[in-house]
Amino acid sequence: MSSRTLTALPVFNEETHIAEVLKPVKKYSEAVLVVDDGSTDSTADRLEGISGIDVLRHEKNLGYGAALRSAFEYASAEGFDVLVTIDCDGQHEPRLIPEILEAVCLDSEFPYDIVSGSRYLKAFEGDSQPPVERRDINLTITDRLNRELGLSLTDSFCGFKAYRTEALRQLNITELGYAMPLQLWVQAVRLDLRIVEFAVPLVYLEEERSFGGSLDDSRRRLAYYEQVLDREMANPAPQEKAGSRPCCAG
Repeated sequence: MSSRTLTALPVFNEETHIAEVLKPVKKYSEAVLVVDDGSTDSTADRLEGISGIDVLRHEKNLGYGAALRSAFEYASAEGFDVLVTIDCDGQHEPRLIPEILEAVCLDSEFPYDIVSGSRYLKAFEGDSQPPVERRDINLTITDRLNRELGLSLTDSFCGFKAYRTEALRQLNITELGYAMPLQLWVQAVRLDLRIVEFAVPLVYLEEERSFGGSLDDSRRRLAYYEQVLDREMANPAPQEKAGSRPCCAG
């Protein structure tokens, strides 16, 4: 039986990018889901004019993690085998969707559970220069994850990923904000999920893009990430699957 794949985009106030991003996403995807996380601009209106997609809408803004959690739940409920997530800010390249899907190796005896995009795994011609404070925070958190969880990640925050939905069903996502990926990494290791990174170009189109409220202060944002990690690391480990430690190529 052939596998079913879904590409999902979490969006919040993306009226500037939504149509431009969705056009190539539809070209390279079998099915497309947009999770509109309570947008207050014209995003919802623009989505109504785009055919060939499904839309989930949160009545109010719940957070980046909440939008991804909704995508996880939808992919599982609708019987998709693999879920690709891609941000809608124009910083990920939809042409790479078939390649990241192939990297899951779904037809192999031991497919990967998470294929995680990395902007720092290799250099591409034309790469952007990342904002210094964002790169520093990424390095700090990625280093901690590697040290404490035995991973070898190079980019812990990239939103371009492919997941086996069978693995997603084992996660218990409760962090609704931008730190959700950190909760995911802790749980993935405890569940012995198979992890590999996938090199993607480094693209920054809006370096001053807001995280919202106090999180625009880099010190407060780092403290928030550390707090979420502390909390998740202190939580009791879920029942682990039989098997070896997670495989993570970095």
